[in-house]
Amino acid sequence: MTALLTTALLVPLIAPTAAVAQPAALTIDSYVLPPGAATPALQHLRSPQEAAALDRQADQSAAEGIRSPQELVGPAASYAPRAAQPSAVAPPQRPALSAAAISYPEPAHTMTAEECRAGLGTDNKFYVKSRFAVCSGAAFTQRWSRNRQIVGESQFVVLAVGTIAKSSRDMKVQYYFTNMQQTGTTGTGALMITPKITVPQKWPASAQVTQGGSIPGPQSWQVLAAQNPATFLHSVSVSTGQGTGVDDLVFAVYQPTIELTPPPGWEMQGALKGDLFFLAPRWDTATYVTRAGAAVFSYLATLQYSSNVSAPEKAVADHIKTAYTKPATTNPTNAAKKLPGQSADNPLHRLFHDKTRREKNRSEAIRNCRQYWGTNYAAGGKECDEFPFAVTYEGCAQALAAYEPSKPKNNYSVLPLPKADNGAAGTLLAGFLLKNRLVDGQDDAFIVQIT
Repeated sequence: MTALLTTALLVPLIAPTAAVAQPAALTIDSYVLPPGAATPALQHLRSPQEAAALDRQADQSAAEGIRSPQELVGPAASYAPRAAQPSAVAPPQRPALSAAAISYPEPAHTMTAEECRAGLGTDNKFYVKSRFAVCSGAAFTQRWSRNRQIVGESQFVVLAVGTIAKSSRDMKVQYYFTNMQQTGTTGTGALMITPKITVPQKWPASAQVTQGGSIPGPQSWQVLAAQNPATFLHSVSVSTGQGTGVDDLVFAVYQPTIELTPPPGWEMQGALKGDLFFLAPRWDTATYVTRAGAAVFSYLATLQYSSNVSAPEKAVADHIKTAYTKPATTNPTNAAKKLPGQSADNPLHRLFHDKTRREKNRSEAIRNCRQYWGTNYAAGGKECDEFPFAVTYEGCAQALAAYEPSKPKNNYSVLPLPKADNGAAGTLLAGFLLKNRLVDGQDDAFIVQIT
């Protein structure tokens, strides 16, 4: 009894073992979102519901992965699955025209960061201003936590603006680091941001790419933010004589990627890098476009015709509009008629090198005009107008045995129209093909829009 009591009294006199301080768990949740995506304020992020909503938004964006814009044409379109949503596309340019001065406008060859940002809007990942000016972008958001409690937030947006000067073989890409914001407690002073640029695929693969400009190495969020905005220029070119076919065609995929490295002591989870939508330049030496070779972006072009009462091509525009909206009412008769040229999944393709086929397209159109309106169809100053155009593979001769007999028969429309309107439409079409560098074949395409 005495021994037990003595032991009990000694227990409180033994000093307790000193507690060992555990280091705080520092984590960063990293997200890649569309460049205009709104992110919750810090106080809202601390709400489980708001944090979960951001997680869902990022998961949806990440699940899409690398995508080809819907408007992409040529072999680069096979590089990745097609995007579910169309890209943002600027309306075609159209100046005031008169019968005395008919000229298709020069496409845009420049784009500012502000135009890119406005074009991308809140949820677009790619913007096509023209076939010579495109951009992609992404927003990078970091959620900073200490012991699973959100303590800060940071964000930055990267824009990649690609432009090609008139008659140039240089594709230039201007990069902007913008919208750099932070709140709460973060470690952005040592959050490293590294741009990586690759050309992962070319057609043909043997073509050699020449790169210019500069790609900076890793820089901290704080260093980039201080430049307001940070920017750099990179360029890519391909010399002539390396392509395929008579037009010396070279296609490429240009992929910008942003990599993130967390500060020492912080563990980053989620997106450790983000791929912007890739750019798809094309080089050619099509002498029927310009004497010297040049570059363009491989995106669908849109020819705009106007049915406005003052438009010199009004009659042709009305004809195409009817062919699109009421195809069964047009000649030649075909109850199942559905004309191409209305959408990206069924566009028109320029026909140049096969002069005989172009002439056959035209003669088939005239044969139908005579069949339906008689041999005097041209009386009163008219001409036989055909759609799709005779300068496309989809023209009136497409389904003939000599060309593509598997295609639907009579899938076109002819109509006698005033010579002046037909001539104005032809002038606009020729200027459109020239200024947009449309080349012969299935690797380039365009659609027609009636306003």
